[in-house]
Amino acid sequence: MRSAMFFALLLTCPFASAQSPVAKLMPKVDERIDAESADLHKLYLHLHQNPELSLQEAASAARMAKELESLGFAVTKNIGGHGVVGLFKNGPGPTILVRADMDALPVTEKTGATYASLVRVRDRFNNDTGVMHACGHDVHMTCFVGTARVLVALKDQWSGTLMFLAQPAEEIGVGAKAMIADGLFKRFAKPDFGLALHCDALVPVGTVSYTEGLALANVDTVDVIVKGRGGHGAAPHTTVDPIVLAAKIVLDLQTISSREVNPTDPVVVTVGSIHGGTKHNIIPNEVKLQLTVRSTKDTVRDQVLKAIERKCKAAAIGANAPEPDVRVNLDEATPSTINDVKLTRRVTNLFREVLGTDNVVERAPILGGEDFGRYGREGVPICMYFLGTIDQERYDAAKTAGGTSLPSMHADGYLPAAKPSVKQGVRTLTAAVLELTIRK
Repeated sequence: MRSAMFFALLLTCPFASAQSPVAKLMPKVDERIDAESADLHKLYLHLHQNPELSLQEAASAARMAKELESLGFAVTKNIGGHGVVGLFKNGPGPTILVRADMDALPVTEKTGATYASLVRVRDRFNNDTGVMHACGHDVHMTCFVGTARVLVALKDQWSGTLMFLAQPAEEIGVGAKAMIADGLFKRFAKPDFGLALHCDALVPVGTVSYTEGLALANVDTVDVIVKGRGGHGAAPHTTVDPIVLAAKIVLDLQTISSREVNPTDPVVVTVGSIHGGTKHNIIPNEVKLQLTVRSTKDTVRDQVLKAIERKCKAAAIGANAPEPDVRVNLDEATPSTINDVKLTRRVTNLFREVLGTDNVVERAPILGGEDFGRYGREGVPICMYFLGTIDQERYDAAKTAGGTSLPSMHADGYLPAAKPSVKQGVRTLTAAVLELTIRK
């Protein structure tokens, strides 16, 4: 009886379950992170204040290359544009891809931070624009560097090859595709696993969220030129008004998701830009529409893209207008991101042990897009998880207000709590790599 009671107490004792090898190593990881913290924050501030648009990431790439070279990585530059690949070989074992994206957005920062970006440039279409890391890629790069530093410092604890990849042009969906096309997995090792983190603008610091399987959507951009016959605004009967026609098309497009696609298959067709005309009393010859299209299945993607073209042409026929020009921009298409279930479970189970169960949360798939999924489509098991970046006090205040006061990703007011976000990012990314490479 006494033995049975002792056994029962042992099972409920918090010290009864043995720590994993990675959990045992975390005090050393934390010690290294603390030693790097001040310098990493300087790096974050530099990256935040010097953002670069997609395809213009020369300085960011140079900095990432310099950081990796200083740690003993064999670095190759200009892969698929400004892409950087760093290899660190540390004995036998798996090859682990760790990816960070470098590009910023054409957004003028309005966070009010003393270190806000003041950068203005000409974009690839020659438009003057402010530039901001409104998607957290400055955090991604800083965590990337911090993780490399910690892993090199602890190289006697793990075995394998690190493949650190600083990627350009994620925001326009072409960076991963360009690096792969430039021989990424032929010129270098094909990884056994791929890892990445992404900032979350609506979740508090300390929380990590994840999705098994489908995590992010297919993304397509579509350009439509609605054609008409211009003339005087006082004599519309002598014209074919493309503005009225464009307005009809905008409404018609919404019936694709509401009336043509199975309601259980998520679809979004958003007209994000509409431009036409030059003066109050002139009916123009054409109107330009720019669409973003989101879907989660490749079959549904094809159905929706065909429906967009059909709707546009049908509206033109009804208005006796010239056939519209509908172009799907395949150069900027991004396939869905599908996390490898086995890898994701392995990583998130570790996170639960290291961070605590309450701080690791499963999230539903979203219709945002990420070209990290392209590496998965090349046969690499991948896992992208999301990093909470909002100060707890700010998060609690927003929650009290119904959650409406927190800027989303890509908003001009998005401002992560930099120091704790970077610390948690380095901590989790390092732990994930160690889980796959640690010497047991």
